[in-house]
Amino acid sequence: MLFSTKEAAGYLRVSTSFLEKDRVHHGRIPFVKLGNKRAVRYRQEDLDAYVAQSTFQSTSDY
Repeated sequence: MLFSTKEAAGYLRVSTSFLEKDRVHHGRIPFVKLGNKRAVRYRQEDLDAYVAQSTFQSTSDY
């Protein structure tokens, strides 16, 4: 399943600007560019993987 930036932000419960900044500066969450390369989409499995990688057991883990 592919999510728009707005849908992905809702799925992760973050702002759209968080995802936009991540695309430009960090690249932690993979995304797909479709068609004219302006349509940005996120795959659900990539969003789930980001959450899994961001899961810690203790504050000393990160």
